[in-house]
Amino acid sequence: MKLTPLSRLLQLASPALPVGAYTYSQGLEWAVESAVISDEASALRWIADLLEWNLGRFEAPLLARMLAAWRAGDDVAPLNATFLASRETAELRAETVQMGYSMTRLLGELEDFPAAALAALQALEQPSFPAAWGCAAVAWEIDDESALTAYLWSWAENQVIAALKAGPLGQAAGQRVLRALGGRIAAVVERARALEAAEFSNFAPGFAIACSRHETQYSRLFRS
Repeated sequence: MKLTPLSRLLQLASPALPVGAYTYSQGLEWAVESAVISDEASALRWIADLLEWNLGRFEAPLLARMLAAWRAGDDVAPLNATFLASRETAELRAETVQMGYSMTRLLGELEDFPAAALAALQALEQPSFPAAWGCAAVAWEIDDESALTAYLWSWAENQVIAALKAGPLGQAAGQRVLRALGGRIAAVVERARALEAAEFSNFAPGFAIACSRHETQYSRLFRS
């Protein structure tokens, strides 16, 4: 039985996707520890700024290019290398490599995943998570707008879950933050699809500092 693109999209965006995303906070845990995030408003501000200025201006546009490359049968390796090189800390790089590996392995264990797509993904020396995720989205015939929307929603949801686990948010507050973030994603996706390569930027020094500090944080729940 062939699943619809919508079913596959929900599968890719699901927190149950076994790639280990729930084990990472991407510096958010340090932001909580240092009281940069202390309540609903500060959690929303932190996550929304990352969505707008980091993912929205670099990771999402780069994923859009990866989707186009997978769809056209072009070489994804340079885009994958660019993303790996953009990771500011050792843990951020290890995160995307581990999740990319887990995603590639998962696709290999799904009997109906196209063999040609899997072979192209496995040809990458170290598939990053967006490269592997984008390969699956294209193989499952998910359109670019939906794929980018789901990718960003999944990231935002994981950040909110991290804030819930780290302590400053309750369940209702988490849902309010998710609602606010969801209202911004459409505009982020639209801009990401239109952004020229020369305009790509992941300049977010506060985020890089948080990730660096988290690597030496004494007590922590998350791996990044």
